[in-house]
Amino acid sequence: MEALLSVLIGVMTASAVYLLLRARIFPVLLGLSLLGYAVNIFLFASGRLQLASAPLVEHGLAQLPDPLPQALVLTAIVIGFAMTAFLVVLALRALHELGDDQLDGGDKP
Repeated sequence: MEALLSVLIGVMTASAVYLLLRARIFPVLLGLSLLGYAVNIFLFASGRLQLASAPLVEHGLAQLPDPLPQALVLTAIVIGFAMTAFLVVLALRALHELGDDQLDGGDKP
């Protein structure tokens, strides 16, 4: 399971870096979102998830999952969604004002 999770995080990170290196606004936004998802999965996996374990039990304290990564991921999801929404509105405004979505200015003087 750990190998599958590692491969998933690696593929998501590689895809995000590829999208971040594009010269267009919207692939860069998708890359930022995908990188945020990869980090969230990494943080969530660092909480030592265990099957058949309740968050609050009277016995078996060694099987309790760590609640801190879960709280961090929940906070990161909310902040990431708000940041993505803001960047999409900013990108749409730039597209409307400039007429294209090139990050380096394209071939305009």
